[in-house]
Amino acid sequence: MKRVLPIALALFCTAQLAVGAKQTPIDRRALVSRHTITTTKINAKSPAQVGNGEFAFGVDITGLQTFVPFNTMAQWSWHSFPLPEGMKASDFKKTKMDVHGVMKEFYLPNPEQPELSAWLANNPHRFNLGRIGMRLLKADGTEAVAADLTQTRQVVDLWKGIITSSFELEGIPVKVLTACDPKQDALGITIESELIRKGQLSVFVDFPYADNREFADYVGTYDSPQKHRSIVTRQNGRSALIAREMDDVRYYTALQWSTPARLIAPASGSSHRFLLEPMATDKLTFTSLFSQKETTPSLTANQIYKESARCWKAFWQSGAAIDLSQSKDPRWKELERRIVLSQYVLKVNEAGSLPPQESGLVNNGWNGRFHFEMIWWHGVHYALWNRWPLLEKSLSVYADFLPTSQQRAADQGYKGARWPKCTAGFDREWPHLIHATLIWQQPHPIFFAALDYRLHPTQKTLDKWKDIVFATADYMADFAFYDASKKEYVLGPPITIVSENTKQETTSNPTFELGYWRYGLRVAQEWRKRLSLPEEKKWGDVLAKLAPLPVEDGVYVTHEGIKNMWTDFTFEHPGLTGAYGMLPGDGVDKEVFARTMDKVAATWNFERTWGWDFPMLAMAAARCGKQDAAINYLLRSAGGFQFDEHGLATGGPFPYFPSNGGLLSAIAMMAGGWDGSTTPAPGFPKDENWIVRAENFVPLF
Repeated sequence: MKRVLPIALALFCTAQLAVGAKQTPIDRRALVSRHTITTTKINAKSPAQVGNGEFAFGVDITGLQTFVPFNTMAQWSWHSFPLPEGMKASDFKKTKMDVHGVMKEFYLPNPEQPELSAWLANNPHRFNLGRIGMRLLKADGTEAVAADLTQTRQVVDLWKGIITSSFELEGIPVKVLTACDPKQDALGITIESELIRKGQLSVFVDFPYADNREFADYVGTYDSPQKHRSIVTRQNGRSALIAREMDDVRYYTALQWSTPARLIAPASGSSHRFLLEPMATDKLTFTSLFSQKETTPSLTANQIYKESARCWKAFWQSGAAIDLSQSKDPRWKELERRIVLSQYVLKVNEAGSLPPQESGLVNNGWNGRFHFEMIWWHGVHYALWNRWPLLEKSLSVYADFLPTSQQRAADQGYKGARWPKCTAGFDREWPHLIHATLIWQQPHPIFFAALDYRLHPTQKTLDKWKDIVFATADYMADFAFYDASKKEYVLGPPITIVSENTKQETTSNPTFELGYWRYGLRVAQEWRKRLSLPEEKKWGDVLAKLAPLPVEDGVYVTHEGIKNMWTDFTFEHPGLTGAYGMLPGDGVDKEVFARTMDKVAATWNFERTWGWDFPMLAMAAARCGKQDAAINYLLRSAGGFQFDEHGLATGGPFPYFPSNGGLLSAIAMMAGGWDGSTTPAPGFPKDENWIVRAENFVPLF
């Protein structure tokens, strides 16, 4: 393994030189700009967004949240409803399940504690910081509705991170600029129109109370004004500070305006809608900062536009790039559009201090909490696109959660650290059968450590990950159960596997998880060697005797002993294909795997397949030399699955950002290669239909 890194980097350099030897560097501004988002009508489900990874603001066609109550969300915006009276979270009683003849405790919904079980599932949840929109009046004084607008047009300048929106109301033009401060959770907004001087245009700032509706497009409720407080604590002619109190949550909204205006507060207790009313001007320019502290915006709106442009330019010029514009396949532009827009929406939503939730900062899928198993699909692309810092800060959860994960393992009688399934910026279980028994998140930190070492092969990297890698491997080895009758170590039952569509109590030896266990234990041993430590005997024993990947009729199956695999279980995630795609194939027979890919292609129900499934299939197809199939998987639209005008993935919970992250990881692998690949852009077809210009990708293992 000590030779793998130099070989990989040599392949990386060779591939990049081969692709780019006769080309000038990619014109990245031209690449990005040909996919500028231009829309002309309201989409009540899909917002345009500005953001910085920690904070995001979704807007409708007006450039604000005028007619559609899209969300303003941050990594820190968490709320919990009060606990059921007389109860504490620690009062929850776990449920025992049989694990190979030993009763172990799991966090499952407790029928004897229904209220507490529900509270733990729903709290905390991310909340909407506030809504900012325009109050538009027609000439007769009545309030305008969306249908009154004409000549609507919105342009999202991806290169600068600035949204320009324009429309007319009764023939009078309105222009709006919207951008986000790259460093503060602040917005810069400029509105220009004669309607302002006429007294027909002002801006409202409205604050909802929290709710815990999962998968709702709009977070919060505006019909419970008595449950929370919004108080102006400081105000002068150019600024105001609004203090927010919502149960035990405290935060602040600071407004600053550089054009004449005044802030009008609502009558106490009636609502939480404030009005910023311009005076004697055709322009309203202001900033709005959301913060947990009593602080003010550090930049004016005009400065925010400049900083946004500077930082987004730096982002696009960093890391890798791929240009498909010389291809003859007419689908090149759609694939390139998906690639460019995915980079934008992930930088807005998923480059923060916590791993992202499935819908980023757009809305509240799964109460806004992130899934440990999905960190891979959200974030691996940052490493492969040579943008490691955008992933690294969120990976701090492994060091932060190590003590509680070790306790979780110990509570079940295991060594090492058992990583949770679904949580927020804290480590508390969500009572749920899948959450309690899912296992494929366990090897992830070893994979991330290996990525870090590939990019930074130093003693510092080895020391940084050592405790995490070793604790993870200790648990994996101890979790594997030695079946004396088979003379092999087995995984499960009870377990939930990637596809999440089999019975936990009877599922054992799943193909993907067996492959990932082999990978994780192998790399953990190599980590010890790099540190000049002896091999860990238990890891080696499990690795040598782990059950083989299950094969039936010459192909791999989802798990050992599965009945009617190819008729009853060809839906949801085809996880078995990840064993030699997203993973490098530990334990995989490549001929059997190639036949398996053909079987999947012929029988899988792609109308019930979505999200990261298609990138996973594409990666597997690429490793098998099926480049045309890899392209087809990435461009497939099935069961409503597509990337909408803003780059948001549809066809499942909306939006579903693992689709975007998965696409970028697959493209990085197909363009930048993997250990053992020898040709430029090895995942793309070798004909004139696909001409690939690629720069600075890092090869996958």
